[in-house]
Amino acid sequence: MNLGMFSTSDHSSVVSMNLFVALLCACIVLGHLLEEYRWMNESITALALGLCTGIIILLTTRGKSSHILVFSEDLFFIYLLPPIIFNAGFQVKKKQFFRNFMTIMLFGAIGTLISFGIISLGAIHFFKKMKIGSLDIGDYLALGAIFSATDSVCTLQVLNQDETPLLYSLVFGEGVVNDATSVVLFNAIQSFDLSHIDSSIALQFIGNFLYLFITSTMLGVIAGLLSAYIIKKLYFGRHSTDREVAIMILMAYLSYMLAELFYLSAILTVFFCGIVMSHYTWHNVTESSRVTTKHAFATLSFVAEIFIFLYVGMDALDIEKWRFVSDRYGYYIKSTLVTMRICLECNWSEH
Repeated sequence: MNLGMFSTSDHSSVVSMNLFVALLCACIVLGHLLEEYRWMNESITALALGLCTGIIILLTTRGKSSHILVFSEDLFFIYLLPPIIFNAGFQVKKKQFFRNFMTIMLFGAIGTLISFGIISLGAIHFFKKMKIGSLDIGDYLALGAIFSATDSVCTLQVLNQDETPLLYSLVFGEGVVNDATSVVLFNAIQSFDLSHIDSSIALQFIGNFLYLFITSTMLGVIAGLLSAYIIKKLYFGRHSTDREVAIMILMAYLSYMLAELFYLSAILTVFFCGIVMSHYTWHNVTESSRVTTKHAFATLSFVAEIFIFLYVGMDALDIEKWRFVSDRYGYYIKSTLVTMRICLECNWSEH
């Protein structure tokens, strides 16, 4: 067998990977060149470059596809999301975060629950009144959980952590807790049959939400403390710093996968694992390992974010999605406008 020969599918995959890696490099270079412009960063550059690439692919394939690679759900949740969330917890300014912990929880958890209730009730009222679709109570609650999640990435891009530490800490912490709360809410909704809701199911739903939230947090804390204990007792640094770095990375990833295995909130788990590791584990490793882990986690998170934004730019022109909605433009426009109105009214009511 000639190892230098590729099948057609293998060769096309290699070509696709080469193009995508080249685009990632282009995003980083362009982001660096445009760094002086505050409204431009690697994320916006990746979106714009992905959009332009999608247009070129559409033209070259005569409207058949706008993607270089096929993006799967597993790729996002298993490989791309963990380093992003972990690094968020690992790099967070812990002093500011825990000093304002109650405020962050108030906005991130309680505020999300308020948004969830308003959006769900608003969707039930307006969707039924305007006869938009045939949805049951579980669908309306799922809609509320999805749209109660807010994206604080754009806000954080215009804030400086050193100039406005309090505001940055509040926005960042609220964003992470908000996302985690929304995911826990959505998972709790999916695990119950809410077509015939009563007081017993409502109490079970609340209990399941609290169970997921608390258990996910505790799993992350335990994983972080365990890694600190192992590194301190075994003292890997006297032989090799590589082992210290490896055990930190693998323990962080293990906490995420364990949360997935036990149907918990992996986002919440790996976030608090990152906080605990940065406070305890990081101080038990050698100086060279501290520098390595800090930059390794930041680099993995950075590349994963650029990968996602680049693909989102391409996916905006996905021909299959546009064909799916082409016969029902009126329905989708109406439902989108109603949902946007509910979200805006919800945002106004919270302020």
